[in-house]
Amino acid sequence: MDKVMSNKKIIALYVLPALLVIMAVVYIPILLTAYYGLNEWNGIGAMTFIGLENYQALLKDGKFWDSAWHSLLLAVFSAASLIIYLAVAMVLASKIKGANLFRKIYLIPMLLSSVAIAQLWLRIYHPTNGIVNSFLESIGITNPPAWLAEPSLVLFALFIPILWQYAGFYILIYYAALKNIPASLVEAAKIDGATSLQIAFRIKLPLIMEVIKVTIVLAVVGSLKYFDLIFVMTDGGPNGASEVMASYMYHTAFRAYDFGYGSAIGFFLLVICLIVTWIIRKLTASKETIQYS
Repeated sequence: MDKVMSNKKIIALYVLPALLVIMAVVYIPILLTAYYGLNEWNGIGAMTFIGLENYQALLKDGKFWDSAWHSLLLAVFSAASLIIYLAVAMVLASKIKGANLFRKIYLIPMLLSSVAIAQLWLRIYHPTNGIVNSFLESIGITNPPAWLAEPSLVLFALFIPILWQYAGFYILIYYAALKNIPASLVEAAKIDGATSLQIAFRIKLPLIMEVIKVTIVLAVVGSLKYFDLIFVMTDGGPNGASEVMASYMYHTAFRAYDFGYGSAIGFFLLVICLIVTWIIRKLTASKETIQYS
């Protein structure tokens, strides 16, 4: 068996099917998207090659950069929310009473589709019958805002359901990582006189740092390409105040029927995600050491 598995031709034969699938569903579409961005095309007729004009226009497109700024805000907000998710996971992993019930409650949003979550929060934010404004009126605020109609509020109002939607996912990841820490290390630290905070910050966090790095990349890159819930709740409105890069790409390609420019936006979005991922990996490349004294 070892002799067979050391044969490079046999290894290549085993790898080839998976490689072909990845090429078909990932790399070839990326190359095609980049190529379509070099053309003027309505998605139906013949394409007209225009070179880098779409990409040059993209760099001067104020609407695109506004959508990019909105996506960046969502990415920063999502990354910051990981602190809350990690704190909740640490509490749940500390053997508190009812931890299993709380884990199930946090996972409920993961069972719902984005459309269902969007419809739920549309009713929560309803300006006259919604829970939020009804509560504000009950405490004396006579003219509560229309959360999804105010350009200055809509983006932050959308952040809440987005973070609620993915809370259970990240809490579950952190919980599993914390449960994988050997109990002997924690017990040894307690014997040496380490406090709960010292154990959390100098033992548990360094041991799950690789998991934290992965979740930062997932949260940031996922936020940069986020689309579905925003599309259902506001469709990028009002007046582009909640437009993100993915929704701007959709509107350009499938509503304005400018598939060449839409493809350029999509390829540029991919490049931004790759650059951000590289930056995060560089910033989190330092090695952590375990110390609690």
